[in-house]
Amino acid sequence: MANNTLLARVLLWRYKYISHKNFVFLLSMLIGLLAGLVSVTIKNITYSIEWLLEQSIILSKEYLYFILPTIGLFLVYLFVRYVSKKPIEHAIPSILFSLSKKSGLLNRNKIYYPLITAPLTVGFGGSVGLLGPAIASASAISSNIGQLFHIDRKTRTLLIGCASAGAIASIFKSPIAAIIFAIEVFSLDLTFASLLPLLIASVSSVLTSYFFVGDDTIFNFTVSDKFAINDTLFYIVLGIGTGIASIYFSKIYFAIIKFFNRFNTKRKKLLFGGLVIGVMLYFIPPLYGEGFGFINDLMAGNHLDALGKTPFDSYLDNIWVVIALLIGITIFKAVAMTTTLAAGGVGGIIIPTLVMGSALGNVVAKIINNLGLDFQVSEANFTLVGMAGLIAGVLHAPLTAIFLIAEITGGYELFIPLMITVSMSFIITKNAVEHTIYTKELAEKGALLTHNKDQSVLTLMSLDSVIEKDFIVLHPEMSLGDMLKNGVSKSSRNLFPVVDESHVLVGIILLDDIRTVMFDQSLYETTSVQTFMSNPPEFIDYENDSMKQVMKKFQTSGAWNLPVIKQGTYLGFVSKSKLLTAYRRELINFTS
Repeated sequence: MANNTLLARVLLWRYKYISHKNFVFLLSMLIGLLAGLVSVTIKNITYSIEWLLEQSIILSKEYLYFILPTIGLFLVYLFVRYVSKKPIEHAIPSILFSLSKKSGLLNRNKIYYPLITAPLTVGFGGSVGLLGPAIASASAISSNIGQLFHIDRKTRTLLIGCASAGAIASIFKSPIAAIIFAIEVFSLDLTFASLLPLLIASVSSVLTSYFFVGDDTIFNFTVSDKFAINDTLFYIVLGIGTGIASIYFSKIYFAIIKFFNRFNTKRKKLLFGGLVIGVMLYFIPPLYGEGFGFINDLMAGNHLDALGKTPFDSYLDNIWVVIALLIGITIFKAVAMTTTLAAGGVGGIIIPTLVMGSALGNVVAKIINNLGLDFQVSEANFTLVGMAGLIAGVLHAPLTAIFLIAEITGGYELFIPLMITVSMSFIITKNAVEHTIYTKELAEKGALLTHNKDQSVLTLMSLDSVIEKDFIVLHPEMSLGDMLKNGVSKSSRNLFPVVDESHVLVGIILLDDIRTVMFDQSLYETTSVQTFMSNPPEFIDYENDSMKQVMKKFQTSGAWNLPVIKQGTYLGFVSKSKLLTAYRRELINFTS
């Protein structure tokens, strides 16, 4: 009670002395600081687990690669079963769903669940990233802060965008790319009202990261080889390659998820997934964990260090064996990542995407340099640009890809090749894969917010809010007299649903259908409702129809009222007038 009184006083003081705009600026700064802390925490926990395993000399014994991922997955399984007691949803898709269907409300448990499960997954060899869980935790913090201070839905959405930008800015020390990510992936409007809070959150998050880890960065690399105009064709080839790889990434992801859904228990998924990951780690050690060390070694030109100790060590003096192993990493990183997630692990897809892109870019450069042609290209530059190509294709976020690589390398010398490769990759992928891994299922459910305002407004609308239930229900066996006495005379509507004994909708009756006979008393006892009922022009499926589909059904049928059914059972009607009124109200709220 005392806490509620204190909060009420704080809120009253805020309303009195701080404008809404300035309060949002303050909250964005706070959220940026907390997002930075989340990123630092999740990384340090993971690195501590890896350090403990290394100190125990576990990682020096290759055969233990078979069991380490299974141990990590088992620990996550125990946490989910006995602590969270609810399945842990994938980070960014769950946030996007919350924004579209739950007004940006996230459970406070999502603040700390990723901080435990993601390090267990990655620290024991799960081939996923930490960025997604960091974004999930930071977003949950921002959502709960918004709820605490009674922030409206639109501002709460912006604060969640600030949290995601803060998490990315902290991990990569790339504030501009972080802002663009929030705009591209979370479909935030690019306005001054949204841009400044995103900027504040990104900067404060980066400063937090500097405070705790200093100048230490994930990628220790500066571009030394300038772009050569003669390499343009090769960057186009790289763009085509990363586009094809992005399509492969998306296809293999959903194929593996579908395959794992065949297992009827989580334990079977865990054991099979852990074994598969262990086998891949034994033959391709760089698949272990996130893979930042692998990327740094490639950019430094140390491909032997990048590949680590493999069963093929005696053949690594042959450059084509090295190229083959790098191609294997490009192919199997997506498999290892998806298997980790499908088996119950927790992690993100952004870092694995960077690993794939770096390997592919390095492969293209090595092939060019070893074909005996008169061309020599920079392997480091192609490694960097390859990462951008994969990010652009897999996430459908071309600007994020360009600025991320530009910022982590400390300059813009690669801007032209980045633009060439990213454009090619994005165009190829977008034409082949309409939705990303993040958005595919949401789009199928009609729960995806985009930069298309009309579509976003329909997504934000709820079918429950427009269903009308004040209709008098009739039954097929009722006589005309009963219908007039118990239905027409008591209703202000000119439409009547007809249902059977199981409340299944079997037809409708319009007042116009009985107008010519309603005063003929000779028909009152001899004619039944069934004589006059007809089928509605369309049905609205409560469980499967999105608001976009509802609007389309009104457009194609030309009806003013359509019945809503759930597995055949009658629920009510939706009127076109109420639907359009609700649409206009939501549009005003969305754009104001």
